[in-house]
Amino acid sequence: MNHPVDVRALVVFESMFGNTATVARCVTEGLEEGGLDVTALGVRDAAGVDPSGFDLLVVGGPTHAFSLSRPGTRQDAVRQGAPPAAAEGDGLREWIATMPLGHGHLLATFDTRVTKLRHLPKAASSRAARLITRRGFRLVSRPTGFVVTDIQGDLVDGETERATAWGRLLALETRHRLAPVPTS
Repeated sequence: MNHPVDVRALVVFESMFGNTATVARCVTEGLEEGGLDVTALGVRDAAGVDPSGFDLLVVGGPTHAFSLSRPGTRQDAVRQGAPPAAAEGDGLREWIATMPLGHGHLLATFDTRVTKLRHLPKAASSRAARLITRRGFRLVSRPTGFVVTDIQGDLVDGETERATAWGRLLALETRHRLAPVPTS
């Protein structure tokens, strides 16, 4: 696809065991294939970045206790085998709390979750969507979950392809919503 690069997206993610980072990379690829200019950052590298300077914000994190991680759940992840750096610094919850208002900018959220909890009533993506829409961002897609085999396991077969396809759909929807309305 050949699109002029005039739409900017920011992907911010938190990852404990690497699966959410993998999904973020795939979503980024899909957004780029859809013609968007994409900046992807781990949450600790996103401190001080103003997401309202982008047309689309995509936020993703692992589901911890049916929500976004907290300092205690990040420590739990380290006890379960995540690298110690996973518990250092702020996570998405804290980053979202410091975000400036979005004034109608577009938003999409995703999470990773284990197979046995595939259909969660609440998850990191829905909590992030709720918190960020309160800051003035507008959802372009329902919060989306990607499935891993176990807490430390790999992504389920097909999830990376699904994440890339979801990124392409986000790019298409973003371009559609930002297209100028023809006047008669």
